[in-house]
Amino acid sequence: MTVGTVHVLDLESGNLRSLSNALTKLGYEVKWIKKPSDGLDEAEILLFPGVGNFGHVISELWNRGFVEPLRAYIASGRRIMGICVGLQAFFSGSTESPGVKGIGIIPAELQIFNDSTKSVPHIGWNSASVTNAEDEGLYGLRAESKYYYVHSYRADTEVPLREGWTVAIGNYNGEAFVGAMSRDNVFATQFHPEKSGVAGLRVLRAFLQGNRISKARDSQTDILKKNLGLTKRVIACLDVRTNDEGDLVVTKGDQYDVREKTATATAGGKVRNLGKPVEVAERYYLQGADEITFLNITSFRNCPLVDTPMLEILRKTSETVFVPLTIGGGIRDIIDPDGTTISALDVASMYFRSGADKVSIGSDAVLAAEKFYARGEVLSGETPMEMISRAYGAQAVVISVDPKRVYVRSKECTKHHVIKTSYPGPNGEEYAWYQCTIKGGRELRDLDVRQLVMAVEKMGAGEILLNCIDKDGTNSGFDLDLINDVKSAVKIPVIASSGAGKPEHFLDVFEKTTTDAALGAGMFHRNEYKVADVKNYLSDHGLLVRNESELAL
Repeated sequence: MTVGTVHVLDLESGNLRSLSNALTKLGYEVKWIKKPSDGLDEAEILLFPGVGNFGHVISELWNRGFVEPLRAYIASGRRIMGICVGLQAFFSGSTESPGVKGIGIIPAELQIFNDSTKSVPHIGWNSASVTNAEDEGLYGLRAESKYYYVHSYRADTEVPLREGWTVAIGNYNGEAFVGAMSRDNVFATQFHPEKSGVAGLRVLRAFLQGNRISKARDSQTDILKKNLGLTKRVIACLDVRTNDEGDLVVTKGDQYDVREKTATATAGGKVRNLGKPVEVAERYYLQGADEITFLNITSFRNCPLVDTPMLEILRKTSETVFVPLTIGGGIRDIIDPDGTTISALDVASMYFRSGADKVSIGSDAVLAAEKFYARGEVLSGETPMEMISRAYGAQAVVISVDPKRVYVRSKECTKHHVIKTSYPGPNGEEYAWYQCTIKGGRELRDLDVRQLVMAVEKMGAGEILLNCIDKDGTNSGFDLDLINDVKSAVKIPVIASSGAGKPEHFLDVFEKTTTDAALGAGMFHRNEYKVADVKNYLSDHGLLVRNESELAL
């Protein structure tokens, strides 16, 4: 049943489908505004979502003639809520985009996070806590709840507080920032409520209903003492491919072989069928997964523009799963069946419109890195990473790395970056380098993993999904050597992948490396453990995780 109407600015910035689905779930009809004449004058409740580069989003605002009408809308007293870059737009500017002027109701510039002590972008689940007792419960915010952030630039709290705003504060490894803010008819969140599970839906509903202050359930001060900061992210990964009957299924490989072993052969059986993708994704969401990743592992053979079943999986999943969704496979320049050339940016945009929040690039990142070094480490400006990050921000670009160990007797045996390994080779070798692969691990390249991650970071990637072919499907734990080596090479966040078989492996990777997140697959698919089992285990050992039991609005 529809309980009201909400107008939403559509600047074609990122994943608007998930916001629309969240509003629909809350009972609201959505009306889109692409230009001021589309109904801005009649709007009583307006949402302003924005994703990615400050300059790109705000330039669209100016180019479409929105700035002055929005200032007039705010002055009229009608309610408006900014989300992510929508919050940033209320400031005068950002050092991300010098010379680009924001709406300017807060006279301050956003500054980049300090990356000397932490990964940037700030990606994951963090707090938004109001410290003033009389403002506890601001628009449904709770000190015990965690909300999903993804941003590189922060709004300092000093100027908004001085200007009379109520500010909910986040803290990222010692740097405070505006997590949310409110004054009169204006409310804004740096986090994405539509991607923050039930906690985020509660905030959206409170704003839509005009419930600015609700009584907090517990003492904010007591909760802040034990709940402040970024949580450890636990991600569920679904490898999706077509089975022998032509249906898209969730599968899992052993060192990338997804076919069942038969009684007479070690390969060549049917594709493992571990469930329907939408149902599996929803199950993991309800178990408390902090993100869901879909890897379309046969997409390199097919044109994504005609891969309508995968697009439908994204659309359906985003209707019931309100945490970030990543899609990998086929994010590259392609030739449409009619001969038209389609850019990687257009392919990514299609996935974003279908419900994805991030896109994962694999083989094409390796090929782009090879060309980068062949040019003398000069950027071309035309790689998928550069084009997508310019339009949607670095946080929207994940690089999926599939390296394989190559053992050597000494560091002098190869030109590649070598580490001393905890996993000796077949002949007792103590050293190894990690060779990049493409096409699902089937083709080796003369590029090491360190070269790859350093190159794609320069190209604008915002996160590394670090697999390891040697560990895949072994249930023996993550490759800690590889993870530590990659973390030492880049500033952007790293997701540890491959090898998880039990909750203890997640504890190991979070305690023995500085990884930003860890991913599991087979152990969840086979129902050996639930996502909640992993998070409870981490919590029991003193690590901060999001409370997955918070499922009721």
